[in-house]
Amino acid sequence: MSTKPTTTDLEWTELDQRAVDTARVLAADAVQKVGNGHPGTAMSLAPAAYTLFQKVMRHDPADTQWVGRDRFVLSAGHSSLTLYTQLYLGGFGLELDDLKAFRTWGSKTPGHPEYGHTKGVETTTGPLGQGVANAVGMAMAARYERGLFDPEAAQGESPFDHFIYCIAGDGCLQEGISAEASSMAGHQKLGNLILLWDDNHISIEGDTETAVSEDTVKRYEAYGWHVQRVEPKADGDLDPAAIYAAIQEAKAVTDRPSFIAMRSIIAWPAPNAQNTEAAHGSALGDEEVAATKRVLGFDPEKTFEVADEVLAHTRGALERGRAARDEWEKSFQAWREANPERAAEYDRIAQGELPAGWDEKIPVFEAGKSVATRAASGKVLQALGEVVPELWGGSADLAGSNNTTIDKTSSFLPAGNPLPEANPYGRTVHFGIREHSMGAELNGITLHGNTRAYGGTFLVFSDYMRNAVRLSALMHLPVTYVWTHDSIGLGEDGPTHQPVEHLASLRAIPGLNVVRPADANETAIAWREIHRRWTKEYGKGAPHALALTRQGVPTYEPDDDAARGGYVLLEAEGGEPQVILIATGSEVHVAVEAREQLQADGVPTRVVSMPSVEWFEEQDQGYRDSVLPPAVRARVAVEAGVGLTWHKYVGDAGRIVSLEHFGASADAKVLFREFGFTAENVAAKARESLTAAQR
Repeated sequence: MSTKPTTTDLEWTELDQRAVDTARVLAADAVQKVGNGHPGTAMSLAPAAYTLFQKVMRHDPADTQWVGRDRFVLSAGHSSLTLYTQLYLGGFGLELDDLKAFRTWGSKTPGHPEYGHTKGVETTTGPLGQGVANAVGMAMAARYERGLFDPEAAQGESPFDHFIYCIAGDGCLQEGISAEASSMAGHQKLGNLILLWDDNHISIEGDTETAVSEDTVKRYEAYGWHVQRVEPKADGDLDPAAIYAAIQEAKAVTDRPSFIAMRSIIAWPAPNAQNTEAAHGSALGDEEVAATKRVLGFDPEKTFEVADEVLAHTRGALERGRAARDEWEKSFQAWREANPERAAEYDRIAQGELPAGWDEKIPVFEAGKSVATRAASGKVLQALGEVVPELWGGSADLAGSNNTTIDKTSSFLPAGNPLPEANPYGRTVHFGIREHSMGAELNGITLHGNTRAYGGTFLVFSDYMRNAVRLSALMHLPVTYVWTHDSIGLGEDGPTHQPVEHLASLRAIPGLNVVRPADANETAIAWREIHRRWTKEYGKGAPHALALTRQGVPTYEPDDDAARGGYVLLEAEGGEPQVILIATGSEVHVAVEAREQLQADGVPTRVVSMPSVEWFEEQDQGYRDSVLPPAVRARVAVEAGVGLTWHKYVGDAGRIVSLEHFGASADAKVLFREFGFTAENVAAKARESLTAAQR
């Protein structure tokens, strides 16, 4: 087979074309074998994916964690075979048997790409549009990382300079999250981000004319992106040379993100299935697969056919990757020698360690004072910001309410922004009123590595973010969500803004740790514990959701056991506890006041503060029983939200003071009184529970 280049600008041989066509038949075969999947997009996108993985991106298939690598995000995650075939051909660790096991139990090739499951997969994608926002977050993180370690280097001259590539489909760009993220990317002028749009005009319901009529390219131009359109070859196939040229032009534009619209024909070159909605999400059928193989010059009687010379050719990516990494290592070593202090900081951060004495900077709040936990959180963030430079973040336009401004003098904004605090490497991120994309961007920032991010909004708006939060948990990412105004305590804004079902709903997400501190000191301890869990020594990461009060609450003496999720805040007096009051957040002080009434009546009462059910459940049974002795059946749980969480903790004799309906517009004190969150009502429920426990 000839290896003579067939284009002048791109080295493209007959072997390259055969490799592209091999990816196509592998996608068709994999879906046909399992009987379900999405073959069409993987077939039509093969030239673009191959060009990226074999001709454009700087990466080392032998080391998928190389910090200097370019990143690739397949936002159109349903077309996972677009990625899997390239990981196989490039030598990233997938082999032919893995493609044969596509979408089956225990395989490395699940239906949608999963981060941490398959080498070379940079993020879990599937919910459309999430990957676009992940890529924006990665591009933001790359800029912040450069600011930490090499801010003075000329453009393109730093070992920390690299590109983020993303392939998105029509569905991705219809989802609102991609619009939010793309607006953010244009505003931030993320010149290290290149988005390739698979413009195939097909979705599950057929031609996209059923749902979309705007000019998408003009939309991206309006966002402030550099835009290009790549037309297909005369036969309808994607043109690798044109794609390559567009990418090179995009890489040269450093003051804007780049958008490349690639007009494609889904399932090309299947004779009958191409350009049909059926090819999007269904196996082509044996006859159509065979017909496609004939068109491409493959044996229709063979499945998973890969010529030895094709695989030898594509596995050359391993040698090229080693060479690229060796070259990068030279520049990295030169940077280390020229910047010893920054190199030491890099080593600490890369190893997942925190600075010596970092926790000593966390404030301790004076007992007795009334402090809103959102205000306490803001003070902790600012204190940590002074010693943990990799910590950055902001809010979805609510920083003044969320108290998420880590540095008022430094905003993450591009050169040319008119605000006086604007700094391309700034600490405080203004995510704008874009909650959903903020969540997914935080995921992208965390996936990129070498920085730690948080983002804030009101707890009620966590609903806008839920899919991104779910993916944080699915990927075990140590993202921190700072959600304030956590109950009816926010008052007059009324039921549209008062979270009722949110705490229970968020606790239902596996792997998400919800933390609702009772006071300022629990808030400080929570931030300390979240940071501790960021370190590599802790093990697999997890996202955290801080639920914080708008209103002031009493401050108690700090107790490190708060980091265990639940602990005895006040012990019973006058004997063993007869009743236990369990509470979280702003309701803890209500339980404390109820205890005073019960103790005055001669009822020994224990108060348990439980800021995090998830942390508490991690503790051994002995500790949990010491906090909630099984013999004490009289129990009351108090939380200003639906009571789903608490049935397992109060048992058959227990009572729950909760809110099983929406709130109202009134002063917070009025609402707590009218809805039964009073010491008198809690004490009355405790007496009911005592009676029930004696039966």
